Amino acid sequence: MPSVIVLDDLSQEGLDLLDAAEGITYEVRTGLKGDDLRQALSEFDGAICRSGVKLTPDVLEGQTKLKAVVRAGVGTDNIDKPAATRAGIVVMNTPAGNTISTAEHAFALMLAMSRNVAPAYQSLLEGRWDRKKFMGTQLAGKTLGVVGLGRIGLALVERAQAFEMNVIGYDPFMSAERAAELGIELVAKVPDMLPKIDYLSVHTPLTEETKDMIDAAALEIIKPGARLVNAARGGIYNEAALVEGLKSGKLAGVALDVYPDEPCTDSPLFGMPGVVCTPHLGASTEEAQTNVAVEAVELLTAFLMTGAIRCAVNVPSVDPKTLESVRGYLDVSHRLGRMAAGIAPSGITSCKLHYRGEVCERDTKLLTSAFAAGLLEGAMEESVNLINAETLLRDRGIEVVEECRSDMGAFRSSISVEVTAGGVTRQIAGTLFGQNMPRLVGIDDYRLEAFLDGCLLVFCHKDVPGIIGGIGAALGGHNVNIAQMAVGRAGNQPGGGAIGVLNLDGEPPQAALDDILKINGITSATVVHLPAAGSLPSWLG
Repeated sequence: MPSVIVLDDLSQEGLDLLDAAEGITYEVRTGLKGDDLRQALSEFDGAICRSGVKLTPDVLEGQTKLKAVVRAGVGTDNIDKPAATRAGIVVMNTPAGNTISTAEHAFALMLAMSRNVAPAYQSLLEGRWDRKKFMGTQLAGKTLGVVGLGRIGLALVERAQAFEMNVIGYDPFMSAERAAELGIELVAKVPDMLPKIDYLSVHTPLTEETKDMIDAAALEIIKPGARLVNAARGGIYNEAALVEGLKSGKLAGVALDVYPDEPCTDSPLFGMPGVVCTPHLGASTEEAQTNVAVEAVELLTAFLMTGAIRCAVNVPSVDPKTLESVRGYLDVSHRLGRMAAGIAPSGITSCKLHYRGEVCERDTKLLTSAFAAGLLEGAMEESVNLINAETLLRDRGIEVVEECRSDMGAFRSSISVEVTAGGVTRQIAGTLFGQNMPRLVGIDDYRLEAFLDGCLLVFCHKDVPGIIGGIGAALGGHNVNIAQMAVGRAGNQPGGGAIGVLNLDGEPPQAALDDILKINGITSATVVHLPAAGSLPSWLG
C-alpha cells in the first residue's frame, strides 16, 4: 500500500482528499531537518511539501523507497532537482494553483502604492488627519508595462484592463498576433517600454538575463514618475538603483513582495516615501493554499496509483529505454533551442523542425519537445521540460511544425530548425558526432562546423581579409581567449557574406563587443550561452 508523508502545513481540503484516497496511507510530520528528515523520507513512497522544508542533496541521496515529491506551489527552489533525478525521484509542482492570488496581490500593491494606503493609515494611528499629504493617483488611463506574459502576467493584464489601464507587454515568446488578440501592445525589448509606462510589474524567473533588469541605466530612460511593482522574484530590480530613483524623484513609488534574500526584515527601501512592502504574501490566500494542496494531492495519488506523471519539473514522461535511445539527439535538439533563443528576434510566431536521415526512425515528438524546452529555458516563471515545453509555446500563439525526410543528406542524421519572428526567419542546423558530441553545422545559408557548447560569439561579416585577425585582437585586448573557431561562406567565391562562430573561454565584456562592431566589414555580433560540453538538463541527466 503506497504511503505519503506531508512535510509542511497543508490545507484541510488537501488532507481530506488524502483521507478519501483508497489504498493510500499518510502521515503529517512537519519541521523536520537533517537526519530526521532523511530518515522520515526513507519510510514513504511519496512526499508533499511547501517552501518550509529543504530537500537538499544530502537528504535525497540514497533514497530508494521515495518515488515522488510534489511541491504545493510553483517554485521548487527548496528541492534539489538534480539530486532528486539522480535518486530516481519525480519532482512535480502545482503551477496553476496560486495564479490568481499572486496577480491580485501585485494589483493590490499597485493600488496601495498609488493611494498611499499604508502611510495614511499610519498617520491615523498617530492621531493625525492629513488628507492633503496623501493625495494619490488613479490607475484609469495610465499605462502599465508587464514583463513576462505567462499565467500570472496575463491574469494581471486582465485586471489592469478592467481598471481601464493601457497595457504594454514584453515576452520573447508571445507572438504579435496573440498579443493583439489580448489587447496588449507588444515591444521587442524591455527598454522600449520604459519611456512610455506609468507602472511596471515583472512576472519572470530570476535568471542571468532578468537579474537587475531595472538598474541605474534603465532609470535613465524610464518615464519620470513611474511606479514599480515586483511580486515575482527578488533581484529583478536593483535595490540600490531603486533607492536612488526614489531620492532623485525619478520614481514616484516602489512596491515589493519579494527580496533577493528572504526572510528580509531590513532594507534601505523600508520607510522611504512612496514605498509599500509585504513579506512575500503573493500566494498567501486561503483559496491559493487550498488550490495548491488539492492539486498536489491529486498529482501524487495519480502517480502512486497509476504511474501518471503531470507537471513534472525534472523528468520526461517516457520510459527509460526510449529515453536512452534518443539521448544524444535530445541533447542536440535542446542546444539548438538554446541557440535559437540567442539569435532569433523577439516575437517568435512559428518554429519548423526538419528531421533528416536515421533520426526520423526515433521519436521526433520528444526531440521537438527538447527543442522547445531549450528555446523557453530561463524565460518562464515555471520550470520547462519535455512534458510542458511545447504546450507553453502553443499557449503563446507560437506554431510548432515537424517535417521528416528519411533519406540522408550530408550527414547520417541532421536536425534543422526555422524560427520566424517579425517576418524574419533564422535557420540553424545540428547533428550528432559519435554518441555524445553535438555539433552546429549550419546557420541560415552558411555551412560550417562548430561546437554546440559554452559561450559562443556569432558574427556576420563581409568575406574579406583581416576580419578574423581583428576579432582576435579585440578579444585578446580584453583578455578573452578563443577556444574554437568556425567560419562559413554563403557560396564558393570570396567577397560575399560570411558568418563565424567562436567558442570562448570566458564572457566577453560589452567593451569587447563594441570594439568588434567597429571593425570594418562586421555587421553583427551576438553572444549565445549554451550548456557546457557534457552538461545535460536535469530532465535528461
